Amino acid sequence: MSYDASFRVWRGDAEGGELVDYTVEVNEGEVVLDIIHRLQATRSGDLAVRWNCKAGKCGSCSAEINGRPSLLCMTRMSTFSETETITVTPLRAFPVIRDLVTDVSYNYAKARQIPAFAPPDLAPGEYRMQQVDVERSQEFRKCIECFLCQDTCHVVRDHEDNKEAFAGPRFLIRAAELDMHPLDARDDRADFAREEQGIGMCNITKCCTEVCPEHIKITDNAIIPMKERVAGRRYDPLVWLGTKIGLRKS
Repeated sequence: MSYDASFRVWRGDAEGGELVDYTVEVNEGEVVLDIIHRLQATRSGDLAVRWNCKAGKCGSCSAEINGRPSLLCMTRMSTFSETETITVTPLRAFPVIRDLVTDVSYNYAKARQIPAFAPPDLAPGEYRMQQVDVERSQEFRKCIECFLCQDTCHVVRDHEDNKEAFAGPRFLIRAAELDMHPLDARDDRADFAREEQGIGMCNITKCCTEVCPEHIKITDNAIIPMKERVAGRRYDPLVWLGTKIGLRKS
């Protein structure tokens, strides 16, 4: 069973562009990326789109569908009515290269700033971890770096000037993952989150959690616990006293 759908796709580059209307065939079981490929094959061979696995695991085909950050390969056409006009635009938080392809190098720059895992002073074979510690941060390793959470975060999306001081949710969960690792020898993850990643700028609206295709509870399980660590280290009088008398590291 097939039908003709109305699409509006953003075409342009860093200098500017516009939404272009298309009418394109849709077949049963298809996803939005199938339709974009059909447009490339039959109507606009120069339409630029980034994709790789078409299985929701590489994070390459991130875009905005009807204004919502989404993976093109995981958005089924069956979720729209046959009479609905579907608008596909590039990620709004990042500079456009061409058509649906954006420059996401901001994210890689933020990734490089995070101090690497610091192994403990233990001999090989002496490492010990409890299963509960493994499970606590396992969720965050499901991240496919689609950067949908970065795109929907209003701190990044609506305020370009914030990018220098704010790492965004994807890298706040990376800091939280390392902080939760019982064998990580660094004791300044919370300080780094406050001073270098700008965690205080996040007001936990959970918009990042809502768009995560891996269903990671970014806000509840990573950002809020990290915020509590930051607040405890900076404002808890018992923690402050412990640093003064040598019971805790500063």
